[in-house]
Amino acid sequence: MPNADPDAVSARALERGQKQLGTLGSGNHFLEVGVVENIYDPVVAEAFGLFAGQVTLMLHSGSRGFGYQVCDDFLALMTKHINKLGFDLPDRQLACALISSPEGIQYYNAMACAANYAWANRQALMQLARDVFSRVFGIGPAGLNMQLLYDVCHNIAKKEEHTIDGKKRFVCVHRKGATRSFPPGHKALCDEYRQVGQPVIIPGDMGTASYVLVGAQKAMEDTFGSTCHGAGRVLSRTGAKKASQGRAINRELEDKGILVRWTGRHTLAEEMPEAYKNISEVVEVVHGAGISKKVARLKPIAVVKG
Repeated sequence: MPNADPDAVSARALERGQKQLGTLGSGNHFLEVGVVENIYDPVVAEAFGLFAGQVTLMLHSGSRGFGYQVCDDFLALMTKHINKLGFDLPDRQLACALISSPEGIQYYNAMACAANYAWANRQALMQLARDVFSRVFGIGPAGLNMQLLYDVCHNIAKKEEHTIDGKKRFVCVHRKGATRSFPPGHKALCDEYRQVGQPVIIPGDMGTASYVLVGAQKAMEDTFGSTCHGAGRVLSRTGAKKASQGRAINRELEDKGILVRWTGRHTLAEEMPEAYKNISEVVEVVHGAGISKKVARLKPIAVVKG
């Protein structure tokens, strides 16, 4: 992002970032090997380079401790300036600043640094994954033909042009738990996808499926060009740990043909399939609402968790 200003980032954030570049992270971050199980839109799938039976790699990670520290730093800063807002906040976690204020500008520029770090982190992880595939299967880069479909963020504020009350306005859209869903012809899309629309990647739980969709015009009319970025939780992490007591989640997944590796002590329990909504039902709602359209369904065969 062009607004990135390293001077807006603390030394502590830089220190944490130096140690974590090229790492997956914990929580719901993952690397998933899958297979294209169904194609719903052959024309768009071809434009995306997807076909039935194809092996895929889906990666979910972000700005790691670097971005976490940026958030912490500015939460503290904005809390000190709440009295400038002219209204009361019901919760400290809602601390904020006007986007055009000095604090708001500084945060936006620091957030841009975190976003750029996240893109660099995913690029590093993608190359490491390519190296593993190449080494395990004894295939060189050309033969492997492992191409990037799309790299998109789902927790970011971006300045965009949208039509509001019949007038085009330049606004700051913060997608939290959401991702872009720009339609065919949108000027922000790269040349390869401008005719069909933006790729929309919606991961599900470890035991079910994930989906690739494409952006649609309805999203521009109803949701500021946005759609969901995942199934969404139905159980808190604490609730999931309680529900999984006495169960071997890894063996349950293996019985479904899904191999899983993890490092965190409670990762599998917290991320058990039942902790999430039914991804197929969520995607059908999104598809039916017209804010993004189904292209392909991916079946997981191996998952790496932080």
